[in-house]
Amino acid sequence: MAERSFKQEVEKLRLPPGSVFRGEGILAVTKALLESGVAYVSGYQGAPISHLMDVLADAQDILADNGIHFEHSASEATAAATLAASVNYPLRGAATFKSTVGTNVASDALANLASGGVTGGALIIVGEDYGEGSSIMQERSHAFAMKSQIWLLDPKPNLPDIVAAVKHGFALSEASRTPVMLMLRIRACHVHGEFVTSPNVKPGFTLQQAMEQPQRDTSRIVLPPASFVHEKEKLQQRWPAAVRYVTGQGLNEFLAEAAADVGLIVQGGHFNTLARVLERLGLADVYGRTRLPLYVMNVAYPVIDAEVERFAHGKRAVLVVEEGQPNFVEQNIATILRAAGSTAALHGKDLLPASGEYTVAEMLGGVKRFLQRYGVLPADVPAPAPPQMLPIDIAPQVHVRPPGFCTGCPERPIFAAMKLVERELGPHHVSADIGCHLFSILPPFNLGNTTMGYGLGGAGAAALNAKGSARRAISVMGDGGFWHNGLTSGVANAVFNKSDNLTLIIDNSYTSATGGQDVLSSKAANPSRSTGHAIEKAVRGVGVEQVRIVTRTYDLAAMKAALKAALTSKAAGPQVIVAQSECMLNRQRREKPLQRQAAARGERVVRERFGVDPDTCTGDHACIRLSGCPSLTISDNPDPLRQDPVTAVIDSCVGCGLCGELAHAAVLCPSFYRAQIVSNPSGWDRFKARVAGAVIGWLQSRSAARRAQYAF
Repeated sequence: MAERSFKQEVEKLRLPPGSVFRGEGILAVTKALLESGVAYVSGYQGAPISHLMDVLADAQDILADNGIHFEHSASEATAAATLAASVNYPLRGAATFKSTVGTNVASDALANLASGGVTGGALIIVGEDYGEGSSIMQERSHAFAMKSQIWLLDPKPNLPDIVAAVKHGFALSEASRTPVMLMLRIRACHVHGEFVTSPNVKPGFTLQQAMEQPQRDTSRIVLPPASFVHEKEKLQQRWPAAVRYVTGQGLNEFLAEAAADVGLIVQGGHFNTLARVLERLGLADVYGRTRLPLYVMNVAYPVIDAEVERFAHGKRAVLVVEEGQPNFVEQNIATILRAAGSTAALHGKDLLPASGEYTVAEMLGGVKRFLQRYGVLPADVPAPAPPQMLPIDIAPQVHVRPPGFCTGCPERPIFAAMKLVERELGPHHVSADIGCHLFSILPPFNLGNTTMGYGLGGAGAAALNAKGSARRAISVMGDGGFWHNGLTSGVANAVFNKSDNLTLIIDNSYTSATGGQDVLSSKAANPSRSTGHAIEKAVRGVGVEQVRIVTRTYDLAAMKAALKAALTSKAAGPQVIVAQSECMLNRQRREKPLQRQAAARGERVVRERFGVDPDTCTGDHACIRLSGCPSLTISDNPDPLRQDPVTAVIDSCVGCGLCGELAHAAVLCPSFYRAQIVSNPSGWDRFKARVAGAVIGWLQSRSAARRAQYAF
């Protein structure tokens, strides 16, 4: 069950030619694929292109009507290897995944694909996850494109340019027999706009034809001596062909080229930010029409020597706006200009930040310094101040809150149980993994020593397998990471190397961290995928004998017992715990609409909530320290003789029951209570409520009378 449904939006993909298509960037990419005559599409979800995978999944009937095969791949490596269909056949294919972590996973397939080259157009749509909103290591796709010689497109973030980039990507790939990367940052994926549609085109050569007319060309397979020929072919044939296509089609843009004797070079993906900067400096209008010379590199790699020389000709200075480090583009341009004998001064990281995202504020400072140095702006003119969103005196009151589990997350009780076991058995080395469960490294759990990548939790603890140790290392992975590569790199590796460590597999039925897409072990039936394959069978199939199943992670006592038993077991060999409970976000997405519909029909609907009795709560807050649930907070103590705030449960509570379980398992105070909220109550419900109210009122009056006896 994906995070968001695009069932309604994908109907726009059927628009006839000449229509105005309005929507999101990822929808525009899908429409461009249809208009490009693509034969197959594969991919693996991950920010910022998760929704592109969701769009493709929701548009499967439209893709099939146009003769397009779509696969939701098991990993990025699988998606990239799918492009092998374009090596020998004139088939246009596309693969999509998150970069740079996804590109790293896919690197073997991509390197082989780039070496042998392609016949049909091969387009790799990578979601560039760099900057302040990123959750991964700060690297860029540019290095990989250079390393394997894959052309890199970085279009301006507006729908017409994105659609054109998809189409040119296929054509460039075919013209140069080289795979092409299309880089989409988060703003490009989700920018809204419009473009005029062209006809959807069915593949001229079909997958069925390829299967019935198999072609074989050993010169495309990466084996000596062909692999040595590939290197020369890249430089002597493919590179010149790519340059001819890029220059012939005018993919890069020269704007206001002769307007001044200084200029700026910028990748297309940063054009909007730069246009905003120039507008604030009075050198462009709100539509991006500049009065300063710009060279916009919609093709970030290869850098076209002749175009760079043309732009720098007659200019005193050029500023390269390149986000992140190393400064690949700046170095390349420096080599081109010096080899050509250009006298233009070259600036880049000396005036702009060496690392980090180029926001408007960061770029504004660097561009302003450059223009002041060369007299375009007076030195004493300050840049316009950014709009003040909050009064200065409010900022210190905003407390830092680390990312954490959602309200009711079934993974929270797993780590609460680990903390309780830690009290008894002492600390253990915990090898963490990518996914929601990585939040366990932060407060209040503070569990996790390292993380090496998606599905690599088990592998991250492989070296810590000392037979004489009294403790086991613990590795954690989610069901998404398990099916991605954790089964082989973690579990099977532990079996093969006779590891005694514990692997904890969190089975919440989805790849929850990427938006709730289905996996092999998902419980719900998927009309186009095979689901319902138990993780337990898979781990037993590779040789694990010690497997424990916890079918409800909210049962804290059972979760704690399973962990303790696995960590103290005398049995040799890897220990595996499969902890099962559905992702609460996906459960709420499914159940809430049904509850609202039932209530609207007048049916009886019961919702559970938990609360805290403020008169009983001692203000110890151990429940918060062992849970960290966002619905747990603090409020003023009603007792005038006590100053410590008491725990309170806010309306976001989903009634998972963990706080009540913690109260018992951790021997906390009995201040938690469970309540039922009944919509459209029956007569029996109303009767019970009246009786309960009467009894409680009677008890309260007796208590008040006793207190009155001692009043002065």
